[in-house]
Amino acid sequence: MSLPSLPVRRRAVLATGTAGAGAAALAGAASAPAEAAGRRFFRHGVASGDPLPHRVVIWTRVTPTAASRPGSGEGPRVEVTWEVARDRRFRRIVRRGSVITGPGRDHTVKVDVGRLSAATWYFYRFRYRGTSSRVGRLRTAPATRSLPGHLRFGVVSCANLQAGWFSAYRGLARRDDLHAVIHLGDYLYEYAPGAYGAGSDDTDVRRHEPAREIVSLADYRQRHAQYKRDPDLQDLHAKYPFIVTWDDHEVANDQWSGGAENHDAGEGGYARRRARAHRAYDEWMPVRLDGTARLGDGDRLFRRLRFGRLAEISMLDLRTHRSRQVSTALPFPAPATEAAISDPDRTIVGRQQMRWLKDSLSRRGAQWKIVGNPVMIAPLGLQGLPDEVLRPVNNVLEVLPDDGFPLNVDAWDGYTDDRRELFAHIRDRGIGDTVFITGDIHGAWACDLPYDASTYPVVDGSAGVEFVCTSVTSNNLKDQLGTPPRSPASLAVERVILANNRHIKYLNFDDHGFSVLDITPARTQMDWFVIGDRRDRRTRISHTASWQTRAGTAKVTPVDRPVGR
Repeated sequence: MSLPSLPVRRRAVLATGTAGAGAAALAGAASAPAEAAGRRFFRHGVASGDPLPHRVVIWTRVTPTAASRPGSGEGPRVEVTWEVARDRRFRRIVRRGSVITGPGRDHTVKVDVGRLSAATWYFYRFRYRGTSSRVGRLRTAPATRSLPGHLRFGVVSCANLQAGWFSAYRGLARRDDLHAVIHLGDYLYEYAPGAYGAGSDDTDVRRHEPAREIVSLADYRQRHAQYKRDPDLQDLHAKYPFIVTWDDHEVANDQWSGGAENHDAGEGGYARRRARAHRAYDEWMPVRLDGTARLGDGDRLFRRLRFGRLAEISMLDLRTHRSRQVSTALPFPAPATEAAISDPDRTIVGRQQMRWLKDSLSRRGAQWKIVGNPVMIAPLGLQGLPDEVLRPVNNVLEVLPDDGFPLNVDAWDGYTDDRRELFAHIRDRGIGDTVFITGDIHGAWACDLPYDASTYPVVDGSAGVEFVCTSVTSNNLKDQLGTPPRSPASLAVERVILANNRHIKYLNFDDHGFSVLDITPARTQMDWFVIGDRRDRRTRISHTASWQTRAGTAKVTPVDRPVGR
């Protein structure tokens, strides 16, 4: 179907000057007859991910027979060939090979392609029985010692298929000026139809498959397959490489190292359920686990990606290694006095990942330290909200006790010793230009990261900044209140949050959409774009706010307009 274009004033091109031509070539790829025929075998699109200067992961899934449905365990072992070229007509092929796949890996294909040139656009495709998949496009990272003029990434999180259409993905796929897309978690949701949809009544705009909460390996494979059939997500995967991490819903809501809120004994052992979910994620996502594209060699997801001397991205895993969440907390600004919250034996990152993260921030090779952070690290406290407002806020955040004394205990607020240790490391080592980019909380936020929130900004400084992206579709405040966006009720809640948290400078708790992160030596900027009605597949997309942090300041400031406009 024909979709409306993202409204723009003018287009920006990448520093290489090649993005526009590549995008135009890609746009014509979908109509090629051979590729149309290939959709019969390549129903779930193509994807790429984890770009390095000379390597990138490419992915697809082949459906060789009618019985070879995702999660079925049926179908033959088959050979799929792949090609990477400098041009979309594949006249200048630079790498090619073949892969054997079958039901043991759900007929997915994942290849870590090496010996590529840095900072270069390539095209890739897969072939089976004389037909081709659609053509995908990818870009490798800049050379390690190079200094790019800028980097630009799409940023998304929290895409619940039942809650609406993925118009945010459409908006990013229409852009021609990105290097990659960063997905900060909740790429999919585990719930059954009717369990978590749109609004407080959980209306399903689309229904999950299979029609139950996913628990088995076959279930997780089928759910991944359903999401990968979404045309807007397919277009975005084909347009740009993804850099991903998981949050909780890739396994189950509010998961921790030994269990999850949305898991009970009747669903079997949690460790087995998580292993199945991680296996399906490894099969279906263009990502390296344990540093490789091979299956079954581990599920370590935290990793670094270097983009020349301008930036290094450290992607965190804040579910696999964390201690169990606490259920209560004291009111802001004194949460650290609550013993369980500040217990040094409790952790959100795990000891190994904490050592790795501190090493990432201490590395001197790249100016900007970008941390892909699934849950919010800025302190969040609220007082003075009436019960009729507190309850819908709690339905969004899932962190606010009914007594009206809230604390974000599923995020870093529930693990304050880890945050204290990390911020102390930043201060003691004199580390600057640290930017956390975050998902999970279904709102747009721009925050300083105070060493001591109770005295900030009068006495103490900031460890860095945090930019939080909205959800793609998952419920936010207006959805739970049942009010139009930017209603007096929503604005009142936002004012209370800002008044209670002087380090939080911007908040939009009402809109869905995507963000664009632009990095230059002088500053890092986040632009927020919002969609209209998530139930309307043709809904329009517009810019709503921009904030930046100047190099060396560790503070956020507003900006008049988005980058490239």
